[in-house]
Amino acid sequence: MKCKIAFCLLLAAGGIIFAEGHLFEFKYKEGDSYRILSTVQEDVFFNEVFHHHAEIINRVSVRVTGIDESGRGVHDAVFMTSENSTGARGGTFSYGEDYKSVFSRDSTGKYDISDKYFMPVVRDVPIFPSEAIEVGRKWTAQGHEAHDLRRTFDIQTPYKIPFNAEYEFLGTEEEDGKTFYKFDVQYQMEYSVDLSKYDFSRGEVPEATRGYSHQTVYWDIEKGCIDHYNEDFRIEIWTSSENLLRFEGTARAEVTDFTRTADEKNVAAVMEKISDLGIDDVSVTAGEKGLTLSIENIQFLPDSDILMQSEKAKLDKIAQILNAYPDNDLLVTGHTALRGTRQSRQKLSEERAQAVANYLIGIKARDKYHVFTKGMGGDAPIADNKTEVGRAKNRRVEITIMDK
Repeated sequence: MKCKIAFCLLLAAGGIIFAEGHLFEFKYKEGDSYRILSTVQEDVFFNEVFHHHAEIINRVSVRVTGIDESGRGVHDAVFMTSENSTGARGGTFSYGEDYKSVFSRDSTGKYDISDKYFMPVVRDVPIFPSEAIEVGRKWTAQGHEAHDLRRTFDIQTPYKIPFNAEYEFLGTEEEDGKTFYKFDVQYQMEYSVDLSKYDFSRGEVPEATRGYSHQTVYWDIEKGCIDHYNEDFRIEIWTSSENLLRFEGTARAEVTDFTRTADEKNVAAVMEKISDLGIDDVSVTAGEKGLTLSIENIQFLPDSDILMQSEKAKLDKIAQILNAYPDNDLLVTGHTALRGTRQSRQKLSEERAQAVANYLIGIKARDKYHVFTKGMGGDAPIADNKTEVGRAKNRRVEITIMDK
């Protein structure tokens, strides 16, 4: 449940603070783009019994596509959530399903979004006063959470929970030699529904929700946006079958401006670098998600995910290219030729993508929170599987320097 909430404050990334008088106001510029990445550590309880720990990555890529007549910024966003519910602290995160959302936001932070979109979950936070505020100023503004309960309870529209958020301007704080403006934001939730509106033939439904969120927000005055925030949270849901679900934990999120890589200029530059480094069997293409380096005929021990030493040397060189785009996340995708069963191909492609990702993490090309993996099995061939040359091309791992 909490996996979506970590986006709450950061969709304000077009905001500008005017330092004189401390007037906080959202202003947007067409073409602005940014990425939000949050990490959540969450414990899940069922009827007060610990069920599992989840480590969750929420990734949002946003582009401001226009400004309407009233000055609202129109945002085109793609949300992705990846969850590791095994309790393990290591390993990579599989790339989850993309969810698109389009919304606008005015200068105070108020959203305008259709009910066909489930993201973001937390809306109308933060809401700033229209006048200048001083350190110590407190104010209250309405907001709401809009949860996606389609899979859990078969509710096909956002499940909205209203709240009043309490704000306090705490002043400034230095972090790593940089000054941020600091806010305390917290709200309580207590919401019950009219059960007569639900069809119980489909199973239980949420009857009451209670919880809280307490966030510390750090605003970058130079960029005019939230730089990062920390959060403690708890959500409790009572169902019509008298079951209790509880989610509690912590979250941290960061906003980053990323370099858009998917253009002909970057393709040419990366290809030239590959030639200079003497890397064989690597091609470069620009696609919807970013710039992709395809490592064809990548060598593992037979039918395994253990990289050959020659491939590790190749990845060492590729890391030099990746380091030129330090703020862009990586997506590592594994592919196989048409050998074995569909299930075995899928498993092997996932394992090989994870092996490459783990190696890149190990040589510090990225940390584990900025590398995602995906397996495609043999479903996306680029050559004829009837020839050995074609099968060699199809046995590949792709590294995408992500734009979205």
